Amino acid sequence: MEVIVHDFSGHPFQAELSRKLAGRGHTVEHVSAEQYVSGKGHLEHQDDDPDSLTFSSIKLDLPFKKYAPLARLRWERAYAHEWIAQLRTSSAEVVVACNLPLITLYLFSRHAKRRKLPWVLWHQDIYSFALADELRRKLPRPLAWLGGKVLVGLEARCARRAAHVVAIGDAFEGVYRDWHVPADHVSVIPNWAPLDKIFPVDLDNARTADLFDADAALRLVYAGTLGRKHNPRLLIDLLTTVRSNGIDAQLAVISEGEAADDLATIARDEKLPVRILPFQPAAELPNVLGAADVLVALLEPDATKFSIPSKVLSYMAAGRPILGLMPADNPAALDIRDSGGFVADPTDVGAKAGAGWLADLTGDRTAQADIGQRTRATAEQKFDVDKVAREFEEILGAAVGVPA
Repeated sequence: MEVIVHDFSGHPFQAELSRKLAGRGHTVEHVSAEQYVSGKGHLEHQDDDPDSLTFSSIKLDLPFKKYAPLARLRWERAYAHEWIAQLRTSSAEVVVACNLPLITLYLFSRHAKRRKLPWVLWHQDIYSFALADELRRKLPRPLAWLGGKVLVGLEARCARRAAHVVAIGDAFEGVYRDWHVPADHVSVIPNWAPLDKIFPVDLDNARTADLFDADAALRLVYAGTLGRKHNPRLLIDLLTTVRSNGIDAQLAVISEGEAADDLATIARDEKLPVRILPFQPAAELPNVLGAADVLVALLEPDATKFSIPSKVLSYMAAGRPILGLMPADNPAALDIRDSGGFVADPTDVGAKAGAGWLADLTGDRTAQADIGQRTRATAEQKFDVDKVAREFEEILGAAVGVPA
C-alpha cells in the first residue's frame, strides 16, 4: 500500500510505526507540522531505513499561536488547506491522521469524503472535551455550552467519517458509542515508546554535566510539553520540599513555551537549582533522561482519563524510577505504580508526599537501580511495536479493500 502517516506533533513512536510499516513492504510518507514545538522523534531518513520511507513537514507563513483562539483558528484552517493541496497531487491509497488539531481534522475529513480517500483516525485524546473545558473557563455559561456542543459534534463527525478509529485506551469506547461510531470500526491499541531509540544508559554520560552539578545528591528531570494539562508550579513545590529536608536536589526541565519561561523566572527569583533546556534532538533523549535519578511527570486534576502522557512511556523505556503527580485513575498511573514508582495527586499535598518518597530513595542506589530495571522490564513487556505494525497493517488493508 501507499500510506501517509500524518502525525501533527512529530512524536517518537508515531515515526517508529512509519518505519515498521515501510519495513513490511509499504510505501510510507511521514508528515508532521514543523511549527509545532514539542519533543520530536527521528524525523529524517536514517541509514537503516527502507528506501520506501520518506519524511516531510508542513510550515506556514502564519505564526503558530497556540493560545490565541482567533489566530489559532486561522492557522488551523490554513494548515488544512496546505495539506489538502498536497494530497491532491499524492497517490496515497490511505491516510493515518494523528494529533491533528480539530479544525484541521474536520476540514481534512470533509476533503477525504469528497475524494473517497480512506483514512484512519489514530485518536490520542478527545480534543473537543479539552476545548469545551477551555470555553467554560472563558465564556458565559450559555455560550460555552453552545460552543462545546459544536466542537464535540465536529469531532464525532470526524470519527464517523473515518474508515476506522484506533483509540489508545478502553475509555474511548464509551464515547464512540455515544457518537454512534460502529463498534466494528474501532480498535484499541495502546501507545508505546521506541525501545531501540530510548534505552537505559549510565547516570554519568555525555549530557549529565549539562543538566546537573557534579555534587547533586538527587537529580530530577522533567521532559515534555508544559501546557494547560499541567501545573508547572508543582515542580517548584516538589523541589523546594525535598531541599527543605536537607537534600541537595536539582531539577532539569526539558521544555519550551510560556510555562517553561515562567519556571525559569521563578527559579531565578527564588535562587533554586533549576536548569531549563529546550527540547532536545531525538538522538540525545537516552542521555538526557538517563542523567536523572528520578523522572517526573505531571498531569492536572481535571485532565481526563483519555489524556495519557506519552512522556511516561518514554520514561519507562529509559529505565528510571518515575514520580507521577497525576490523577490516580489515569492509565499511566498504573504503569508507574506497577514498576515501583510513586503516584500522588497533582496538588501541593501530593508534591509533599512525592518529596517524602524521594527523600527515602535519595542515596539508595540499589533501590533506584531495582526500580529502574522493573520500569524498563515493564516497557519491554508492553511495547511490542511489531504487533502494533501488524494490527495497523490489517486495519489499513481493510480500509483500502486489501484481503487480510
